[in-house]
Amino acid sequence: MKFAPEGYPFIFSSLLFSGIAAIVLLWVLRNSHSSFIISLTLFLSGLSLVLTFFMAFFFRDPDRIIPGGEGLLVSPADGKVIRIEDVAEKRYLNAEVKEISIFMSPLDVHVNRAPCDGKVVAVRYSPGKFMAAYRDDASVKNENIVMVMDSGKGKVLVRQVAGFVARRAVCRAKEGDFLKRGERYGLIKFSSRLDVYLPKDAEIKVNLGDRVKAGETIIAVDRRQ
Repeated sequence: MKFAPEGYPFIFSSLLFSGIAAIVLLWVLRNSHSSFIISLTLFLSGLSLVLTFFMAFFFRDPDRIIPGGEGLLVSPADGKVIRIEDVAEKRYLNAEVKEISIFMSPLDVHVNRAPCDGKVVAVRYSPGKFMAAYRDDASVKNENIVMVMDSGKGKVLVRQVAGFVARRAVCRAKEGDFLKRGERYGLIKFSSRLDVYLPKDAEIKVNLGDRVKAGETIIAVDRRQ
């Protein structure tokens, strides 16, 4: 199984803690006659093992089958579609666009992928709050990272939004990079949200409540020439 590089410190730290806990447990079982100490050590050892499995599960980075075809836009994140609306994005795109918001729970894969082929023309970090990511105002009030791509037909904006638990978004892409559709470009640590702003004329292919997969689920089609 593949893991996101940003997850290795968490996985190795929890493995180290599990190893220490196992050594302490063996020592306690051999030398202690206190049922309380033995029970406590067993609990801590089990907890460290669960933590290790959780970290490995959370930072997993499975391969995906990227669909081919002209004008396809794929989901940049795993999760549940919580918002589909026509909005005016004035800060970066200065245009009327379609916004699709995806909420990621701690059980979802948190690696983010490019929704289309395109050149990265802007990457902007904005500090902010850490409200629950499913709130409508979280997009603008929470800490977030915006990436704007030029697909050749127009611009697409993807915003990684930190949530109540997720306190860190990672964007590996830099201005001038060229990303392929479905290519990994970052992640958000723990439960969070991702907003994608698409051309107003894009044909939306998902509905509210749908479950989507990053790089694999087609969320819209841009039929412009």
